[in-house]
Amino acid sequence: MAKKVDDGSYDGSQIQVLEGLEPVRKRPGMYIGSTGYDGVHHLIKEIADNSIDEAIAGHATRVDIRILADGGITVTDDGRGIPVDKHPKTGLSTLETVLTVLHAGGKFGGGGYKVSSGLHGVGSSVVNALSTHMIAEVVQKGQLYRVEFERGGIKVPFKKVGATDRPTGTTITFYPDPTIFKETVEFDYKWVVNYLRHQAYLTKGIYVSVRDERTGARDAFYFEGGIQSYVKHLNIGKEVVSENIFYVEKQVEDSMIEVAVQYNDTFIETVKPFANNVMTPDGGTHLVGFRAAMTRVINDYARKNSLLKEKEDNLSGDDIREGLTAIILVKLPDPQFEGQTKNKLGNPEVRRYVEQVMNEYFSYYLEENPDVAKKIVGKAILAARARKAARAARDNVLRKGALDGMGLPGKLWDCSSKSPSDSEIYIVEGNSAAGSAKEGRDNKTQAILPLRGKVLNTERARLDKMFANKEIVAMIQAFGVGIGDAFDINGLRYHKIIIMTDADVDGSHIATLLLTFFYRYMKEVVEGGYVYLAKPPLYSINRGQKKTYAYDEAERDRILSEIIETRKTKGVSIDTGEDIVKQAGVTVSRFKGLGEMDAEQLWETTMNPENRVLIKVKVEDAEHADAVFTKLMGDEVSLRKSFIQAGAKKINLEELDI
Repeated sequence: MAKKVDDGSYDGSQIQVLEGLEPVRKRPGMYIGSTGYDGVHHLIKEIADNSIDEAIAGHATRVDIRILADGGITVTDDGRGIPVDKHPKTGLSTLETVLTVLHAGGKFGGGGYKVSSGLHGVGSSVVNALSTHMIAEVVQKGQLYRVEFERGGIKVPFKKVGATDRPTGTTITFYPDPTIFKETVEFDYKWVVNYLRHQAYLTKGIYVSVRDERTGARDAFYFEGGIQSYVKHLNIGKEVVSENIFYVEKQVEDSMIEVAVQYNDTFIETVKPFANNVMTPDGGTHLVGFRAAMTRVINDYARKNSLLKEKEDNLSGDDIREGLTAIILVKLPDPQFEGQTKNKLGNPEVRRYVEQVMNEYFSYYLEENPDVAKKIVGKAILAARARKAARAARDNVLRKGALDGMGLPGKLWDCSSKSPSDSEIYIVEGNSAAGSAKEGRDNKTQAILPLRGKVLNTERARLDKMFANKEIVAMIQAFGVGIGDAFDINGLRYHKIIIMTDADVDGSHIATLLLTFFYRYMKEVVEGGYVYLAKPPLYSINRGQKKTYAYDEAERDRILSEIIETRKTKGVSIDTGEDIVKQAGVTVSRFKGLGEMDAEQLWETTMNPENRVLIKVKVEDAEHADAVFTKLMGDEVSLRKSFIQAGAKKINLEELDI
């Protein structure tokens, strides 16, 4: 477990005050991004990140979170504790200052932290301002100090409570304000678990835990291997090139560079860059330096060891990154992020630091592990050949497409609208269902793309194989976004891509194959919220001229029960020994597939925007989604079997943990 360091130099003089707290409640979105689900959970992150910073600095060994039964949440660490002495500028205790003054914290050059995840330092005070109630407790030198707030203002003044046996540290309890967070103030246990798991991976040797008092659920994480354990986790279910994970941790000037790398047998790159434990999904200078070094080192090794022929071109970055799993973690005293969201790191010196470390130490790794090096180079060479084949296949497809309706597939029944925001495309399996959809649709806004049979499993296919598949090519042409290095989300022709398949096992399989293609090769389309699943009804309930549709067994039984109750109120005798269908006196038909519906039925139940049920496909946890697709669509049968067995007792697909 990590060891705590106490140099006794953390006090109020290191807390810098920049401005007041007044604007936060008026414009909360400026400080936390949103006032919906994401905003509520961002509050947890702002408080817990401070505890994690204590651990990064070597002053804490654990962080514990409790989701309270009354709607609040408590974050506790065993760090130094927020200073409680009188602040030289505000005249309040430093604890009160940190929690009531915007931009007051130990992360602005005052010496409190050499490295922290907070750039703007607005966290604690913003959480206070957006909470109905906050309680802050600090233990220092065996004494407990306490202060309470209400919507950012002091409710119970700061006071020294007295002696305590509790360990040194800080405990913050807060309750999100429902007048600010009108969508929800309920905390999601899974979100907290995922957040803490990531922090444990990124801060090796720290113990983190969460307990949900509402349900009794508990989880805890501790990874001595840090980001090496993270890489291993990401590669579960994939065949790795070598169990030997490359790892380096190196101080360069005032920054720490930490990198872990392992290759697997897939065609997907999974590289996660972090700066001071903050994920930077848009990359930045640390990612640029990493990629440049990897490309240079692998090409140099391949040339030096004659694995590349003299006349062969150098391997491209895309070739080298195929099947690469890596974590890049840089810790630096003054991170320059782009905007409050911190999506991209901008420090120019970090590129040089990462390149320097990777050039030296990954070169050593390849030299010391020649068998692994040959496998990595061999995989990249195969990727290069496939890339050339894919380019030729794509050019061939484009040449043919250019003669066919401006590059659109011939079997596409397009809509007349040219506005993507008003246009939607139904992907329909089978000629019969597609014919009904074409006849029943609103041809102004609804396009129909029929597919024949089950599409290619793209989990195990490179682009060259996809360009040889007519169904995949038809979708690429129809959507207008391209694929691979030619992908451009701005070309999307439809802002609703609706997968419409039968409500049976085969239909679910086809939908999964399509989702695999979207997630692996058009992820921005999924992340943008453009992909939907249509939900056709399972039952038609006919009573005379009146027809009702039910989307599952539960809805069918509810409708039948309502019919029975209506008959009872009219004095109709009911034989309780009869089954529910006979009691209701109706005809119930079960649809075997979309092809059984005529155009009118398909429009009325599945395509009419006023009646239809659409399920938007979301990716709330990319790592979990990646793991699920690996299980369901990969080569490892045992993983798929265990996943199916675990979900076999679930009632329907929507209840599965995917």
